[in-house]
Amino acid sequence: MFKHASFHKDFPALQEQMQVWRRHLHQHPETAFEEFETSAFIVGILNDLGLTVHQGLAGTGVVATLKAGNSDACIALRADMDALPVQELNDIQHRSQTAGKMHACGHDGHTAMLLGAAKHLAQNPHFDGTVYFIFQPAEESFGGAAKMIEDGLFERFPAQRVFGMHNFPDVPQGQFAAKAGAMMASFDTFEIILHGKGCHAAKPHQGHDPLLAASQLVVALQSIVSRDIAPYQPAVVSVTQIHGGTTWNIIPETAQICGTFRCLNDEVRAQIKQRIEAISTSVGAAMQVKAEVRFNPGTVAYPATINSIAETEQALDVAASLVGEENINREPQPSMGAEDFSFMLQQKPGCYIWLGGHTAETKGLLHHPQYDFNDAILGVGAAYWVRLVQTLMPAV
Repeated sequence: MFKHASFHKDFPALQEQMQVWRRHLHQHPETAFEEFETSAFIVGILNDLGLTVHQGLAGTGVVATLKAGNSDACIALRADMDALPVQELNDIQHRSQTAGKMHACGHDGHTAMLLGAAKHLAQNPHFDGTVYFIFQPAEESFGGAAKMIEDGLFERFPAQRVFGMHNFPDVPQGQFAAKAGAMMASFDTFEIILHGKGCHAAKPHQGHDPLLAASQLVVALQSIVSRDIAPYQPAVVSVTQIHGGTTWNIIPETAQICGTFRCLNDEVRAQIKQRIEAISTSVGAAMQVKAEVRFNPGTVAYPATINSIAETEQALDVAASLVGEENINREPQPSMGAEDFSFMLQQKPGCYIWLGGHTAETKGLLHHPQYDFNDAILGVGAAYWVRLVQTLMPAV
């Protein structure tokens, strides 16, 4: 592994430092828009490096600026820093110290790698231009990227291109994967409230059962992907919650269905939304209940993550220079997971790339209570950021 990648082995002390940072962050997870200690930790390191640091975008977001040379070229590198509301099940020394919260998606590793790149570039500014290091809150479901943009991210820090990276523990360790076009799906949620007529469970003919309607609707919604969406268009509609009733002998007044839908383009997205509304209304009418449909209640809808062509080719070439072309996947299957880096890619051309972390010892995948970021990829991740900067903005 990494036979072409001596670059990331040139600074073993940095690898050790990144592991210390990463494990500290893992022990102290903070969820969306609550990353106050995380933000302060990052700011302390960046200040020690002598970077210009701005705090407060999206509440807890941090942006650091590093300029070298005289070029007007400028790029942005982004890491997410929020944890998930998951109870960690790992028995490790650096396990989460906060009940019900853990870094189950590897944002601790993403933050550590970007800090490592910032440190190396600050100490070795062999490039010509400006780098903006973006440490973003609330990637998980709450659209921290969109909030940073609303707060003037790209007006204050006018990057010409933007790049993101995410570890993927189901891709072999040290391999990179990306493609132009859709990399990650859009993300929407739905809530359907079925208003019926409650009655005694022994006399169902006297009411209109919303639970029966909910049962019919769960099945009917599965026809959207199987019968309404073209087979060559990836799409997912998943019902994830059903709520209703209080006891054994009462048919309730209402029932609630919640779920999510994902796809890779806006036309399919609009089609799924229309069909959820139509099917819910029709099934409700057939079962003599009223269906009230709400989209994205309490969540932020994410667009699909769409990589631009030139930046993706450049990013993959940089990665190949580190790990060899044999460790590059230029045509990965898009993931039906979602990523709010998509908002940044709507504003600027750029590339979102996956860095593999899978080994025989890997326990849990992303969002699993036994997941733990693979520290062995910290070096190659930081090296990717450094070489990307030096390649896109070469020193004169």
